[in-house]
Amino acid sequence: MVAGTELAGYIHSWKSSRTIHFPLHKDFSMKLHNPLIRWLTASLLLCCSSVASADVKLASIFGNSMVLQQGMSVPVWGWAEAGEKVTVTFADQTQQATADKDGRWQVKLDSLTANAKGQPLKVSGQNTVTLSDVLVGEVWICSGQSNMEWSVNASMNAKEEIAGADHPQIRLFNVPGHTTSPVAKDTCPGAWQICQPQSIRGFSAVGYFFGRRLQKTLNVPIGLVGSNWGGTRIEPWTSPAGFQSVPELKNLADQVGQYTETTKVGGGSPSAIYNAMVHPLAPFAMRGAIWYQGESNGGEGESYYHKTQALVNGWRQLFNPDLAFYWVQLANFRAPNENPEGGDGWARIREAQRKALGIKHTGMAVIIDIGEARDIHPRNKQDVGSRLAQWALHQTYDKQALVPSGPLYKSHKVEGDAVRVSFDHVGDGLIVGKKEGLAPTQQVADGKLARFAVAGADKKWFWAEATIDGNDVIVKSSEVKSPVAVRYAYSMNPLGANLYNKQGLPASPFRTDDW
Repeated sequence: MVAGTELAGYIHSWKSSRTIHFPLHKDFSMKLHNPLIRWLTASLLLCCSSVASADVKLASIFGNSMVLQQGMSVPVWGWAEAGEKVTVTFADQTQQATADKDGRWQVKLDSLTANAKGQPLKVSGQNTVTLSDVLVGEVWICSGQSNMEWSVNASMNAKEEIAGADHPQIRLFNVPGHTTSPVAKDTCPGAWQICQPQSIRGFSAVGYFFGRRLQKTLNVPIGLVGSNWGGTRIEPWTSPAGFQSVPELKNLADQVGQYTETTKVGGGSPSAIYNAMVHPLAPFAMRGAIWYQGESNGGEGESYYHKTQALVNGWRQLFNPDLAFYWVQLANFRAPNENPEGGDGWARIREAQRKALGIKHTGMAVIIDIGEARDIHPRNKQDVGSRLAQWALHQTYDKQALVPSGPLYKSHKVEGDAVRVSFDHVGDGLIVGKKEGLAPTQQVADGKLARFAVAGADKKWFWAEATIDGNDVIVKSSEVKSPVAVRYAYSMNPLGANLYNKQGLPASPFRTDDW
């Protein structure tokens, strides 16, 4: 009979190598019917199972061919047996941690320098995990509803874009599936891929075109983390802490505060998508976020401004207190409204999106010139990604020579029977412009500005004549002798809105009143 000490030797060998070599010589195999042997075998299997559960594991976001964030402390975390010592080695750094009573461990790598050459990341405890081809550069999360989820394969010039998507310095991580949870989850599916024609097809087009411009301009590796779900509202993406940070959203904070593991939630439940598709990624070091959402909240106004605050606050608490945050103002859609008062459809939510620019280190890509009246999913994602990157390059990466945006309303002043409107981000000057497809915006010689309206104290709106005067626009109407307020492109589909700066970027819709 095989002695207990021999079995103990096998167990010790398995613990050391994670590979068990169990020679079933004839004396042992002939006596498997023996009760003692059966007991010892069961004990061995139980021991093996216990040891296996103690394996060091990394969080879902870590994998081969990933990108780590440069220029800031980088958390690396995962799970092991409680009390187990874990060592992380990367780029000439070695950091150690001890797993807590729940088995979670975390180290923080000191600030890293961009590196386009893949390096190994090694995590050691009772076992060893080695990740290969890890780059260091800039990491961004790309999130929102269907216009962010919209793939390269379904976008304008898809065949050519996919064929040219050979960018080994861009790495992609996508959270697959549409999942929810009433409580914050620690894990989610997903894997890093190198940006190649075969891997880019199903990835976010806006995310890809954003990252492509960043990589070309900054010349460092870019990591893009996609987490998106078509048709979703902003509330499910917002963390409980985010809701708690905005007094106007106390009802939502109270609602999610009552969730338990057995609470039934769906794709529209506040915090439910955040819990399953964002929280598992934290606290991964990221530079910023790009966000394309709002259609599902399209009937809102001021409330969406508060919810944007909550979203940004919550994600900054999660990933990085200085997380850059850039969103897309909703595109033109549906039939044009010829009423100068406007205010229909998405007019008010666009106003809320513009107002949210008051949040520190944020920006907004204006796309009222590239939407499609009959399709809520404009195929031109190239300009969307590029305009988001314009903000990031200017504000996050301090490329001050770049104008981040088209004209944004700054102030107005009544001058007799006219109103003078001033703008930020005039760039090299204001123009009447025309944008067609992917071609650059063209200045229209002797063109006339459209979609400006003016009203007096009686709040009756009339279409106005608008002319460029230096860096301002003068607005007036023969129907309004004493104007007090101006609106521009303030409707669901402001077809013909054509105020741009000379950089070819469109002005955002705005109103000077609060009626």
